[in-house]
Amino acid sequence: MKQVMNGVKRQPESREKLAVLKMELDYELAVLFEAMESKNKNQMEKSKEKLNTLRSQLIHLNAM
Repeated sequence: MKQVMNGVKRQPESREKLAVLKMELDYELAVLFEAMESKNKNQMEKSKEKLNTLRSQLIHLNAM
């Protein structure tokens, strides 16, 4: 029963984290798009790394 209650308590927190992650993903995708347009390979790699990190966080959050 405690596990169920802990899950219920975490839902609003998880929703907030999910919303923040989605905003970060959108922003980083925009940064990647700009880097691709300007052919900035250094920024493209940084954005890809950041997107992979955000993807991992999103997968982890959805697994909870």
